[in-house]
Amino acid sequence: MNQKESVGIREIPKPGKWLTLSIQHLFAMFGATILVPFLVGLSPAVALISSGLGTLAYLVITKGQIPAYLGSSFAFIMPILLAKSLGGLEAVMVGSFLAGVVYGIIALFIRTLGIKWLLQIFPPIVVGPVIIVIGLGLATTAIDMAMYVPGSDPQEYSLLHFSAALVTLAVTIVAAIYFRGFFSLIPVLLGIIGGYTYSYFVGLVDLAPVREAQWIQMPDLMVPFVTYTPSFSWQIALIMVPIAAVTITEHIGDQMVLSKVVGKNFIEKPGLHRSILGDGVATMIASLLGGPPNTTYGENIGVLAITRVFSVFIVGGAAVLAILFGFVGKISALIGTIPTPVMGGVSILLFGIIASSGLRMLIDNNIDLGEKRNLVISSVILVLGVGGATIEVTEEFQIASMALATLTGIILNLIIPGRDKDVQNSKIFSDIKETNSTKKDSVA
Repeated sequence: MNQKESVGIREIPKPGKWLTLSIQHLFAMFGATILVPFLVGLSPAVALISSGLGTLAYLVITKGQIPAYLGSSFAFIMPILLAKSLGGLEAVMVGSFLAGVVYGIIALFIRTLGIKWLLQIFPPIVVGPVIIVIGLGLATTAIDMAMYVPGSDPQEYSLLHFSAALVTLAVTIVAAIYFRGFFSLIPVLLGIIGGYTYSYFVGLVDLAPVREAQWIQMPDLMVPFVTYTPSFSWQIALIMVPIAAVTITEHIGDQMVLSKVVGKNFIEKPGLHRSILGDGVATMIASLLGGPPNTTYGENIGVLAITRVFSVFIVGGAAVLAILFGFVGKISALIGTIPTPVMGGVSILLFGIIASSGLRMLIDNNIDLGEKRNLVISSVILVLGVGGATIEVTEEFQIASMALATLTGIILNLIIPGRDKDVQNSKIFSDIKETNSTKKDSVA
């Protein structure tokens, strides 16, 4: 049984406590939220603004009943990089918007048909390997950032840069393993601070941009029909949209964890369809501003679990602070001075964790790779995804490796016998049945 909450979901704390606890949530999401735009060439300031606005929209759509914070999604890093190379950042924003639309469509289906159909299409045996592909596919990006001089062509190895990456990685690992309480929830932020400090003393940091920046500054927003004219591309859609299937399945898992932490069945009320719609709207808002797609953050769920403070007003306060931070020019400039190897050092661990979380999904759901069905599906997804297989119909119509791996996994899962057994045995499906039966028992 959960410990007694110290601040309820709809409770408004006193101003001093409100600000302090909101800052705590801000710190929990800060490191990861700015890392994604840093890696893909988007504005960290815009990412902060879009995460704040997305979180506020999420709270409104879920009727102020789910205390969740939304930040930059790591699952979209590889698709964003690929879409950017093919059509620029404008294409990335269109693809992100379409991914958000998919959230809305799936939310509508869940509202009408329930959730079992979704688990039939995206069971753990498909989603787990796809998540592994996402992490492993980014491995070379992390190593390149850690080892080589930024911008060098051909790539120039630098022991100094690699040392900064290793120091960052070491601090992050120590924080994650040995720190307790709130500090154990912000290892990414602590790792960046530690690596930045080391980089400053070895001469890898230039603070001139911070001194020159204004305190209040308009970030580099990308607004459709204002700063650019959006155009639809099937190729970009096929790169970005399939990832929504993976992040939606992760979203369901987050909602189950959050329900257990808070002690309320959020799948039932306000409903999974509302939380998924809120996630999708947050992603669409980000795409209209020039930010990366958003997703609910496990770091902030961890803060809720430790503090037992569930107030949506505190989460909303963190969102407002994030928006304000996005307009502080000196903070944006400071983020821009973080050396590339520092981000590379953090990424080594984070991208590995993404891959490992896919493996954990297989283990938690008791996926037996001794069964030929599971072995075939996972093997094909891994090789297609990590190997970079693509289908090129025309120059304008291509199915990239991530989309191809996901679609192939879905098809194999649907046509190879044994699908119903896997769904019934999945942990998410069991948890949903358990929460529903618990509610019926309590009503009785």
